[in-house]
Amino acid sequence: METGKTKQLALDAMLAAMCAVLGYLSLDFISLKITFESLPVLLGALLLGPVNGCAIGLIGTLVYQLLRYGVTLTTPLWILPYAVCGFAVGLCAKRKGFELSQGQMTALVVLNELLITLLNTGVMYIDSLLYHYYFPGFITGSLALRLVICIGKAVAFAFLLPVVLKPARAALSQNAGANRRAAV
Repeated sequence: METGKTKQLALDAMLAAMCAVLGYLSLDFISLKITFESLPVLLGALLLGPVNGCAIGLIGTLVYQLLRYGVTLTTPLWILPYAVCGFAVGLCAKRKGFELSQGQMTALVVLNELLITLLNTGVMYIDSLLYHYYFPGFITGSLALRLVICIGKAVAFAFLLPVVLKPARAALSQNAGANRRAAV
C-alpha cells in the first residue's frame, strides 16, 4: 500500500473517531439531540470526496451507536443519515473541484444539516413504532425546535469549515508533495 493511501485511511479513521466521540458527547432530551458529529463527516467529505465522506459517516456513527445503544433492529437506519450526507457533500465538493465559495459552502452545509435532521426524524418515527414508544406529539412536538437547532449548527459550521479547511488542504497538499518527492 502506498504512503498516500495509508495517510488517507489514517485521516478517515481519525475523523470517524471524532464523529463517534462527538456523537457520544451529545446532549439528549427525549426526542431532541444536540450533537456536532456531522462536523468531521463534513470536513472529510469536503477534503476527500464522496467515498471517504460516506465511510467517515458510516464508521463514526456505527461506533457511536454500538457504544451508546448496542445493536438493535434500527441500528443500520440510525447510521444511514450520516453516511448518505457524507457521500452527498463529498460528491458536490468533488464536482466543484473541492473549491466552494462561501455561499456554496453555506448552502451545502445547510442542506446537509436539514437532510440529516429529516432523515433522523424518519428513523425516530420508525424506531418509535418498532419499540412501541410512539405517541402523537413525539415527532411533531419537537420538530420545530430540532429544525432551529439544525439551522443554527449549519450556520456555525458554514463559518467554521472554511477556517479549518484552508490549513487542512495545505497540510494535505504538503504531504502529497513530500510523497511525490520521496517516490522519485
